[in-house]
Amino acid sequence: PCAWRTTKTWMVPMSDKILIDKSGAVVTLTLNMPETRNALSDSDFCAALTHHVGALNRDLSVACIVLTGTGDVFCSGGNIKHIRDRVGMFGGDALQVRDNYRAGVQTMARTVWECEVPIIAAVNGPAYGAGCDLAMMCDIRIASPKARFAENFVQLGLISGDGGSWLLPRQIGLSRAAEMTFTADPVDAATALRWGLVSSVVSEANLLKEAHGLAARIARHPPRQLRMSKRLLREGMHSRFDSLLELASIYQGAAHQTADHAEAVEATFERRSPRYTGD
Repeated sequence: PCAWRTTKTWMVPMSDKILIDKSGAVVTLTLNMPETRNALSDSDFCAALTHHVGALNRDLSVACIVLTGTGDVFCSGGNIKHIRDRVGMFGGDALQVRDNYRAGVQTMARTVWECEVPIIAAVNGPAYGAGCDLAMMCDIRIASPKARFAENFVQLGLISGDGGSWLLPRQIGLSRAAEMTFTADPVDAATALRWGLVSSVVSEANLLKEAHGLAARIARHPPRQLRMSKRLLREGMHSRFDSLLELASIYQGAAHQTADHAEAVEATFERRSPRYTGD
């Protein structure tokens, strides 16, 4: 069982492994397993992240999520001790491992990628393997100078089991994704910025401040329209233009009927800040 703590507007489950903080319409999720360098393959850790992202996706009081890690690591990927000992999600025969991946890290990957709330990854340190892929699942990445990104599965005689081969080329192009995948070499923050893997690099001390500032700029807009805008961006990655236009017309028709649209127009004419309700 987990305890609960109260913010001004929200009740959130306490978790030693995933820290949750809500300020206005922005929620910060902090990966908090420093003893494993935030290894994502621990089943309860992975399940907790899946649960919280799914719950936030259903909460219209949330307009943006910031995802970061404790200490000097964002996420180290798989638990190397569990990989060595073939326990947890790595235990069993080939079919059992497949089922473990499907039920664990792949469910998490789908949940994060399909979350309609905009997600900012504040990458405070190394993001290796599944940790690199987790950052790629987010919409926007900003990094501290200590951030490192590595698609280093082949270094352990493995491949990306959580969708990295689909995610990474869409973020930085096929050639650079192939280079990261085949060499397993880490990419530093400056290179990540140059390649477009991150939007900006800011000082370690200012990382969360910058992430929260960006989140606040996003969260000032109506939550349903943010979700629809994100879905259109995602659909545009693989849809034909005419198909996307059709979906956009449907979404636009729905948006025109919302109370938040009426409020936005009224606030514009009255030269005041709008007050959105998610309706």
